[in-house]
Amino acid sequence: MPLPPPPSRRGAKLSSDVIDLSARRTPSRAAAGSRGASVAQQALPLVEETQNAPPAAAPASHAARADAPRRPAALVRAPEAATPARRPAKAAKARSTGPTRLFVLDTNVLLHDPMALFRFEEHDIFLPMIVLEELDGHKKGMTEVARNGRQTSRQLDALAGVKGADMARGLALNSTGHVAAGGKLYFQTTPLDVTMPAALPQGKADNQILGVVAALEKQHAPREVVLVSKDINMRVKARALGLCAEDYENDKTLEDGDLLYSGVLQLPPDFWTRQSKTIESWQSGSATFYRISGPVVANLYINQFVYFESPGEPSLYARVTEIRDKTAVLKTLKDFTHLKNGVWGVTARNREQNFALNLLMDPDIDFVTLAGTAGTGKTLLALASGLTQVLDDRRYTEIIMTRATVSVGEDIGFLPGTEEEKMGPWMGALDDNLEFLAKGDGSGAGEWGRAATNELIRSRIKIKSMNFMRGRTFMNKWIIIDEAQNLTPKQMKTLITRAGPGTKIICMGNLAQIDTPYLTEGSSGMTFAVDRFKGWPHGGHVTLARGERSRLADFASEVL
Repeated sequence: MPLPPPPSRRGAKLSSDVIDLSARRTPSRAAAGSRGASVAQQALPLVEETQNAPPAAAPASHAARADAPRRPAALVRAPEAATPARRPAKAAKARSTGPTRLFVLDTNVLLHDPMALFRFEEHDIFLPMIVLEELDGHKKGMTEVARNGRQTSRQLDALAGVKGADMARGLALNSTGHVAAGGKLYFQTTPLDVTMPAALPQGKADNQILGVVAALEKQHAPREVVLVSKDINMRVKARALGLCAEDYENDKTLEDGDLLYSGVLQLPPDFWTRQSKTIESWQSGSATFYRISGPVVANLYINQFVYFESPGEPSLYARVTEIRDKTAVLKTLKDFTHLKNGVWGVTARNREQNFALNLLMDPDIDFVTLAGTAGTGKTLLALASGLTQVLDDRRYTEIIMTRATVSVGEDIGFLPGTEEEKMGPWMGALDDNLEFLAKGDGSGAGEWGRAATNELIRSRIKIKSMNFMRGRTFMNKWIIIDEAQNLTPKQMKTLITRAGPGTKIICMGNLAQIDTPYLTEGSSGMTFAVDRFKGWPHGGHVTLARGERSRLADFASEVL
């Protein structure tokens, strides 16, 4: 009996708070395919478009980039993803009135994100029988993929166990509390007329899924049927057969790495002229405050740095401390470029390093992210600030340093010794910077800095592996997470949530040097953290723009 199509709302896009796991076709897929070849391919007869149904819209992928003219509505954030406090968001785009689509999910999508079933808004989802076979084959083990497989199975069982659920008519995806999912979930229950080229053997799981997509497209034309897969070769084969296939891009925080929040904004050339009549200023201690208004306020975030540089006019370097209605309050910065304000003998060599030190030395800032190319001074600034506040100010008890242990080349194998000894080879950057700090003159580090030996410094620095962070709570610690660009969003969340009272976390990384397979600038955990924490009153971010390591390193970063 034909069913009326679900009410159309806006086009499905995918949320951006998902962990990037392995998107490859798993080695056991071929085995799963041969095992599932004996299973008759069946499918629920879905709704054919009625005579008076609106014509199908041109194919509009849920994963198309923002500049594509067929891009549907904005991303649907996962209900559990909390957004930090910031100014009110702009009004949502109008809902689309086109027909709903049918998404056929590949196994790797569910193993990548077990919540993918609920990310497609009002659109329907279809699971081929071979996908269930493959899920069953990946449910054993302690890996992230196995855990996701088990969670997906639990989600399917919960949907099927709802009172009144009928697989013959489709399972309502919002029946388990996921109100954003308005479509239905269908399984294979009746035979499909599958005709595939002889070059694609039917025993392979990929080809069985492609056959299901081809059959559904013929059966339900003109309704759009879309294959969603993380497997690049799978999508290429689908397009070669004339089928619509898209990547599952729920893991991408940003469309383009160039859109990443930099934490720094240059004020317009007419800033003083335009603000001359409306600006308020007052003094508090050594800082000067300015209350400004105008169109520039709409582009500001809390703890964002602003600067004004123009020949013949007074320069301004300040940080946004308050945004209220159409006004913002700017607070001038402490000048860490001057020797008298040196941090453990280190002074800022450029504007962005001065911004970074203002964040690192502010006790009201709990979370700092520093991005920048090699040689911009991220590790040196974080260590110098940490040593000053641990040994001189006694604000924190010790420095804890960790990093993602991802090799640039081939892995050299297991390392001997204790946890700290195993982490030693990964901490070459720590040793290099400590050597520089230990032989500095220490003129601005106080009595403790002048008397401290290298052993004393090292006694206050602990090197920890991320593998054993789960369940820990760090109190009054200065935590440095190096090479944060190699972390997934889930790993980043695990580390940041370890912070207890009085702890400060500094994440550093270069998004141009990602070594983790399947991570990109848009899906890195560091991008995730920078985007979610912007505008939070106790967090800040600075992108360091200029290298200070050497002229050779700077030139290599530009031309290689």
